[in-house]
Amino acid sequence: MNDSLENLRNEVDTIDRSLVELLNRRAEVAQRIGHIKSQSGASIYDPTREEIVYERVGQLNNGPLDPRSIRAIYREIISAAKALEGPTRIAYLGPQASFTQQAAMGCFGSSMEYLAVSSIPEIFSLVENRRVHHGVIPIENSTDGIVRHSLDMLVNSDLYIVNQVYLNIEHCLMSRSPLDKIRVVCSKDQALGQCREWLKSNLPNASQKEVESTSLAVLMASKEDGVAAIGSRVASSLYNVPILAQGIQDKSDNVTRFLVIGKEPTGPLGEGRDRTSIVVSLVDRVGALESTLNAFSENEINLCKIESRPTRRKSWDYYFFIDFIGHYQDPQVQKVMQSLAAQSPFVKWLGSYPNTQLAGI
Repeated sequence: MNDSLENLRNEVDTIDRSLVELLNRRAEVAQRIGHIKSQSGASIYDPTREEIVYERVGQLNNGPLDPRSIRAIYREIISAAKALEGPTRIAYLGPQASFTQQAAMGCFGSSMEYLAVSSIPEIFSLVENRRVHHGVIPIENSTDGIVRHSLDMLVNSDLYIVNQVYLNIEHCLMSRSPLDKIRVVCSKDQALGQCREWLKSNLPNASQKEVESTSLAVLMASKEDGVAAIGSRVASSLYNVPILAQGIQDKSDNVTRFLVIGKEPTGPLGEGRDRTSIVVSLVDRVGALESTLNAFSENEINLCKIESRPTRRKSWDYYFFIDFIGHYQDPQVQKVMQSLAAQSPFVKWLGSYPNTQLAGI
């Protein structure tokens, strides 16, 4: 038994030597690619190319590692290689240990420089002014719906959506005080909404306070008795706040979608593997929305979602945010955009990006 175990360990050591050599060879090639990109002014981050790599290595995988594990391993390999090309700064809705940070790391890996930001508008400002390379923002939750601030910022910004990340969300209640001593529960509005029924049943007399992020709520709970926070296990560990209850979200399949925003648009994957986001406003006439939607059906384009938001220009005037399958460069998508431009007072392409459904981490 010992001889067999020793032989197997020696085999692992031999494989590790080969792996380290191959990883460094790969990193050297990636550095040369980065140098060419730098000379041409191309972005270091290329979501389309990365998705092609993930798909290719997934096809090469015959197990026993599952596809998610292979993707996670290669995410870190790619992240480490990009770090050799120079620091890449990513802004996210903080403080540290927020769900948005987890989504950001699930997209970019652990070798990037991460900057916690206190508000969604500030993330847009940092990217627009090139103080960071990209930003990560929450956009919608499967239980509680859309993040309004993110939609509003996309209308007036010149930035593009360049990627998306899905993250399974498990909410925990944490506090320095026991459950019967809690007088206020703090968290981001979406998190409070996702735990509405649990709070009603277990803390009916506690007031609820909306703050900028779940991790800020946990930070507040770490400083004051009688205050509880809804947040992640990661935040509980970071700020040393005991977890009183876990998995308190009202639906077990609680998923939040995040967007990556940047200065340059993303190229196409093709073959129906891209997703495009646009925003349009409608003329005030009967059948305007029907006419808009017909433009998609006539060109056989599959809609993913449609969301309305007040334009704030006048009462009962709305923007319609529309996601659909396809890339902005696709001929059929161009036909739709031309049709919309002919009938709508405002049409804006927000970005096209890989339509991956995999969670970030």
